[in-house]
Order: sequence, then C-alpha cells, then structure tokens
Amino acid sequence: MTTGHPHPFADTLRSFRPPIGPAGQLYSLPALSRHFPRVRRMPVSLRIVLESVLRCCDSIKVTENHVRQLAQWQAQAPRTDEIPLTVARVVLQDFTGVPLLADLAAMRSAAARLGADPRLIEPRVPVDLVVDHSVMVDHYGTRDALDLNMKLEFQRNQERYAFLKWGMQAFSTFGVVPPGFGIVHQVNLEYLARGIHRRADGVCYPDTLVGTDSHTTMINGLGVLGWGVGGIEGEAAMLGEPVHFLTPDVVGVELTGHLREGCTATDLVLTVTERLRQAHVVGKFVEFCGEGARRLSVPDRATLANMAPEYGATMGFFPVDDKTLAYLAGTGRSPEEVGALQAYCQAQGLLGIPAASEIDYSEVLLLDLGTVTPSLAGPKRPQDRIEIGRVARSFADLYASPVSAGGFGRPAASLLTSHRVHAVGATPLDVAVRNGDVLIAAITSCTNTSNPGVMLAAGLLAKKAVEAGLKIAPHVKTSLAPGSRVVTQYLARAGLLPYLEELGFTVAGYGCTTCIGNAGDLAPEISKAISRNDLVCAAVLSGNRNFEARIHPLLKANFLASPPLVVAYALAGTMLRDLMTEPVGRGRSGKEVWLGDIWPTSEEIDALMHHALDGPTYRAAYARVQSDPGLLWTDIQGPCGVRYDWPASSYIAEPPFFEGFALAAPDRAAGGPSVQVTGARILALLGDSITTDHISPAGSIDEASPAGRWLQSQGVRKIDFNSYGARRGNHEVMTRGTFANVRIRNLMLAPLPDGGREEGGLTLWRGLDGGVEKLSIFDAAMRYQTQSRPTVIFAGEEYGTGSSRDWAAKGTRLLGVRAVVARSFERIHRSNLVGMGVLPLQFHAGDSWQSLGLDGSEMIDLVPDPNLQPQSEATMAITRADGTRQALGLTLRIDTPTEAAYYRHGGILPYVLRGLLAPGPGPIPAPAPAPAPAPAPAPAPASASSSASGNSPTTEGRA
Repeated sequence: MTTGHPHPFADTLRSFRPPIGPAGQLYSLPALSRHFPRVRRMPVSLRIVLESVLRCCDSIKVTENHVRQLAQWQAQAPRTDEIPLTVARVVLQDFTGVPLLADLAAMRSAAARLGADPRLIEPRVPVDLVVDHSVMVDHYGTRDALDLNMKLEFQRNQERYAFLKWGMQAFSTFGVVPPGFGIVHQVNLEYLARGIHRRADGVCYPDTLVGTDSHTTMINGLGVLGWGVGGIEGEAAMLGEPVHFLTPDVVGVELTGHLREGCTATDLVLTVTERLRQAHVVGKFVEFCGEGARRLSVPDRATLANMAPEYGATMGFFPVDDKTLAYLAGTGRSPEEVGALQAYCQAQGLLGIPAASEIDYSEVLLLDLGTVTPSLAGPKRPQDRIEIGRVARSFADLYASPVSAGGFGRPAASLLTSHRVHAVGATPLDVAVRNGDVLIAAITSCTNTSNPGVMLAAGLLAKKAVEAGLKIAPHVKTSLAPGSRVVTQYLARAGLLPYLEELGFTVAGYGCTTCIGNAGDLAPEISKAISRNDLVCAAVLSGNRNFEARIHPLLKANFLASPPLVVAYALAGTMLRDLMTEPVGRGRSGKEVWLGDIWPTSEEIDALMHHALDGPTYRAAYARVQSDPGLLWTDIQGPCGVRYDWPASSYIAEPPFFEGFALAAPDRAAGGPSVQVTGARILALLGDSITTDHISPAGSIDEASPAGRWLQSQGVRKIDFNSYGARRGNHEVMTRGTFANVRIRNLMLAPLPDGGREEGGLTLWRGLDGGVEKLSIFDAAMRYQTQSRPTVIFAGEEYGTGSSRDWAAKGTRLLGVRAVVARSFERIHRSNLVGMGVLPLQFHAGDSWQSLGLDGSEMIDLVPDPNLQPQSEATMAITRADGTRQALGLTLRIDTPTEAAYYRHGGILPYVLRGLLAPGPGPIPAPAPAPAPAPAPAPAPASASSSASGNSPTTEGRA
C-alpha cells in the first residue's frame, strides 16, 4: 500500500548484517531513543509494539502522533491513547477459522452483489489455519484409537474440510495445516514462527501476530509478540486493519530462585495464575524478568505464557535470549533464521531478559520459584489452586459447600455412597462408581504437551508404575493427545511410550481433544449412574481450563494437573485419596506403592532430554504438511472458484451479517437515534465469571435443545450432530446454541427448593399482556424480535472470561441483544461485543443488578454519550413493573475512537468491507490521536504464502 507520504521518521532507518545471508534494514529503536529517551527503559514487549508503529507509520492509519505518544509511554499514567498495531501474520484454529472463512466468503458475495470485484477481499498478511479442534476421543486405550478417531473426524467434518480446501484455492494468502499434525499453538511454537520477516525492499521486522484463540499467547514464550482476539477482529487484521488497543500498563513479574525438586512448570503456571488473578492484571501486559526467568527453559516459558488468559493478562511475555535461539535451532529452524533473529535483536537492543531494575514497569510483582509446590487447580476455575496434600480434604469440603461458595451443595453424608455399574457385551463392565471418582484422565493440551520436561516425567512415572505392578481401574477413561507428532517420536525413542500405552494412555489424536470438551462419551452405564444419582465425579487433565460443563457435561469437578500427576490420579482412581499420606495403589503381592516411589527425579528427566530437541526430527515431521498430509486429507475434494456458491448444508451457511449491506454507513452517526436502546426487556440476569463457554458452548448438542431440534428438522440424525464447535459455520445452529450451556444459571428464575438454581439456557419471557412463560433463551429472544423489542443482558464480574470465541458475541447479536451491562468484562469478549455492534456497559463501583433489585420484570432504557466518547458516562433508566422509575450512571466500555467507528458502522466487518469496496485511497481514515508533546527535532514456512501487506508498501515475506 503506497501512500505517497514521506516517512516522518526516515532518519531512524539503519542497516544490519546477520552472520549468514544478506544484509537488511530496520527502523532503529536506539536511533528513535535519541529523540525519545524513555524508549531506553521501556518494557521489551512495548518496544516491539513501538517498532511496528514506527515502521508502519503511513500518516493515514498510523500517524506520527501515534509514534510520539507511544515513544513517550510512562509507567504510571492514565491510559487514554490508542495504539494501532499492524501484525505480521494471523493464526487460526478450525473452530474459529471456519466461521471466519465463511465471513470472508460472505464478504465476496456482498461485493459481487454490489458489482465490485470479489477478489478485493483478500488477506493482506499470511494466514495459517491449523485443524486441531475437531478430533474427539471416541476410541481410547487401544493402539488403533488414533486411526479410528481420525476416520470418524473426517467422516463428521467432510463438508467443513471441503470448505477449507475452497479457501486454500480462493485466497492466495490462506494456508491450512491439515488434521493430525498437532495443536495450533504448539505448531506455531515448533514450526510456524520463524523469527524475522523481510519486506521486498529489505526492511526486516520481528514476528508479531494475533490468533483467533485465546491461548495464542503461548508464542510469547518464544519472544514473539502476540495474543488472542475474536474472529471478527482477526478478520480485520487479516484484511489490513491495525489491531487497535489502549496503551497498556506493563506488569513486571520478577522471578527469583529455582524450582524445587519434584516441581514442574505446571505447578509454576498454576501458582502464577492464582497470584496474578489476585493482582488484577486483566487487560495488562505481563513481562517476566529477573534471573529466575532467565533460568527457565523455553518450553517452561511457553507454559507460563500459554495461560495468560487464565490469569487475565493480554500477554505473558519473555524477551528473546540465548535459550530462545538454542530452542529455535533445536526445533529445526535454519542457521540463517536463527542468525537473523540474533543480529536483529542485538541491533535493536532487544536481546536478553532484563532485571526488573533495568525497566520502568507499571508495577513489579515478585515470585520466588522456590516457594512453588506440587498443585492442582479446580474444580471449576483454573485460578483455584490446591496443593496436592489438600486435594482430598478440599474435595470433601466443596462437596457439601453451597453452590454460591463454589461448592456442589450436596449432603455431606452422601459423599461416600457407592453405586454398582454392570454391563455385558463387547465392553463388559463391573465397577462401583462413587463421588470423587476420576472418570477421565487426559494428557492433553498444548499447555503441557509442548513441554518435554513434563511429558518425559509422565512417561517415567508410567514406567515405574508398570514395573511396580500398578494398574488403572476400568472406570477411568484415559487418553494421550499430544500437541505435535514430535512428542510421540521422542517418547518412543526414550523407550517410554510403551509404558504409557500399557496404562491406557495410547495416542487418541493430535489435537485439543479433552481440553476443549472433545472428551467423547463415557460408558453409557456410567453416564446413567451419574445422572440417576447426581454424582459429583471428576476429570483430571493437563489442560488450561476447567470451567463448568467444558470437559464433559456430566463431570462437575475438573482438575488441571501436570502430565505426571494426571497419570498418578488415574492410578489412584479418585480425588478422595490423599497422595501425600496414602499410597497411590497396591502393586504386586498387594505391596503399597507411594507417589514418591514412582515420581521421577530431575536427573532422570534430564538424561532423556536430548531425545526431545533434535532439529532434523522437527524438520522431517513438519515437511509432511506439504509433502504427505495423509490420504484422508488428500481425498477431500473442495469446490473451486473465486466465490463460494453456498450449497445447502447444516455445517456451512452464508452468515446474515451482510444482508442488505450498502456502502453508506447506517444511522449510527453522532447523535443518531440508534445508539440508544429504548424499551428493552431483560433476557438474562447472570452472576460472576460467566465464560464464553457459558455463552456459546463448544461441546455436544442435546437433541431436546433448540439447536438439536433444528438439526433434526433438517434431517440430521442425533449420531451425526457433532458439536457446537464443529458447526460454527452455520448461524442457525449457533444462534440457537447461544446461552445454551447446560450449567449456565439465569438468576431470573426462582430458586429451587434446595436453594440451588435451575441450570440450562432458560429465561422468563414476558408478553405484552403481562403474561410470563418459561422458555429457552433462544425461543424467548425470537418472540421479542417478532415484537421488535430489544433485549439486554445483565451480569457480574469477569463477564466473557475464557476462550476468544467470536460466536459468543455473534450469537448475542443475532438473538437481538442490544447491550450487555456487567460489573466487569474480560478483554477479548468486550472487544468482540463492540465488533458485532453490541454495547458493553459497565456498572460503577458498588453498583450491580443485585443492588438495584432487578428481577427481570423491568423495562430498560440505555442512553450512551451521543458521540460515543470512549469510556464516557451513559445513563440507564429502569421502569419497574409497578411503574416506578429509577436512573443511574454507567460507563460506556467502547474504549477507543476506532471502536466507536466500528460501532457506528454496525461492527468491524461492515466497517472493513466499506473500506475495501469504496473508491479512493481509503474512505475510512483512522481516528486522529490527540497531539503528543513534541520533543527535540527529528523505518518461511507458513502454509500461507507471502502477500502484499499493510505492514509495508511492498511485498511481505519471512527472512
């Protein structure tokens, strides 16, 4: 994109020479710091953002004032300035990537209807989609489980995969890593991230990205700037829009000391998650620093970075250092790539992890690694850490604690009751099932399977357990789902895979599986026993989230643990056994076997580590993405052509977001009436920590639910329902699935006799005649829409926590919800609501829907600032059923001028499409930032190919 404007900071352009390969140029941060001395002590993560703003300064979307503002960042200051970050690339997974591709196809259809060239809709940066969310653990515990599960995956998802193949030929910058290669974040860590990018004019710049998955932050462990965004914001980034966000606070987390013997990176990340949640780092950058951070391996750093969404931060960043360079070499990156990154970081002053005293952080938090203890987290939230010696007692306490206190509200006397389960046939079963039983034990998720230290530890523990004669009880469903094929290769070379397989941890798939709820079914007889007796049974997994109903709809207690602890609890078979004071089990001749007997030492793990970092192994494994993706993938035939024809399908349908689209923006200009919400009904009254899983579940579809009934009306059998996640390309399913989680509690409904609340996506619909009827949220919303009646949602703290899924906002919009009023919002979901044209409004401190006494019978009027001034005062007027009225102030959580522009256009997608189709250099200029004070007077592998990019006026590629 050539702008014709001279670069206002052209004097910062410098040359540098890598040890191998051609010389390059860069926009020098040290040179800029001569004009702006604060740059020298700026957090490393912010300096990388500053480099992008400096390099992409085109005086249109990124202006000189943007550079000046960020270059004068202060550690403690009001955060009112907006940063436009132009990323180098975008990564996707298939659950978010398929609806994103459907939006792009719909944009092309809309362009064609307006007589424009559909090819104007083309990603401006490389895009890689990794198919990892679709494999389910239907088969497990046998050596053919992987083959059987993959065949089922392709059978269920043929329409989706054919659609992806259409996208690969329709968009020159869109590539796919097929199913069976791994999890997107681990594939990104091991393969996609290459270090430095180079423009055709020789200007080099660091890797930066956004991903449509909240755990995109895992790449921060490699020194790469990136985080998760919703699919709609990801689409805007793909199409050349900068990612806009408020200048953040940056919290330095200074690590000191060493991890104690027996502690793992999982124990560390659960401790960090607990403490940083308490420190309220939501919406902030976290940057790890200090000698303890320097000692951590890159896989350990990646584990800490991965769970940034769980501790609430935008990122959990580790700067590049010598260990980063060694990891890149050990995972198969070329000497040229490693050398270019090293030379670039040295030239920019970005090489090395600093001490906290060397950086001006907004706040510094201290953590002595020596204080970390073996732990699990659960049973409902990842920040609820429990030391291993307290797990059994904690479970018993929570069993009888009220639901309002995070417990299960069950009579204490029923804890130890036993229920016999008997089945005959192909899989005979004769077991007793009790509260606290571990029914799922899964080594899963990129969070831990990317880390050879904990994977080798799991294999060593399995080896010692088998040698001691321990076995796993038949009620435990075991699975191993590594984040890349390399994991099984090094486990096999280390001689450990056979022992995991003997305990039932056979490879079930290379994908997210249990971590995202693709755990598959339990034995039917066990499921019946749980439902019939309302048992509180458990899953133990090496994942990153354990929200209610996420792992399995019948398992109410879900615990996050390191891979070796997953194996240990599978052997114990219950959460009610204290593994510190009781044996794990009995081995040969009835001998007690204790956890200390089978726990591996650090020396044993280190002795096998050479198997895990072998460059040729990584290169060979990932070369097959292009050369040998597998017959199941090559046999899929996708349609051809620039436009998608939208054949009838219950998986892929043209989304309705561009129906009636016109180049002129709707009447949401300043003072326009549509910024107000008048006469709205309350659709739901929700509590704290409502996750995007609650709002838009990814798991199984109940046949009696609105989505299930619709699928049956289309001739889809229950066995072919697949999951909500797999059907995100069809708005008919997803709108019906919004607020359909089986564990969501709409507090508008009256308490049950036992004091609990009815679960499931239900509400009270109120008719014009005053009648009240209990309906599904979808059915009630549709009735309100037939009356042209807007609706609103009320919620508590941390609304929208969890996954980045854009359907949590898309579904909200399609239900007719005009606004969400909450005590606080999680970052990504708040942004997604704005991106879909839904107003996020926040209660002032001390206010809540409970303090106002709302019960759902009220009518609501919402009047934001007519100019949509970011974070300005809004007014809410409440009309109660008796006719009395009450007004109070709220804060408009449109946070930046660009978000205000998105909202006026009806959302990000219409805004971007108008910009692409309107004639001229750009009909939608970036909102101008406030002037900054002027200082003294004054630049691979990916499956996606390189492309023209908003990063530069020329062609982009990887160095």
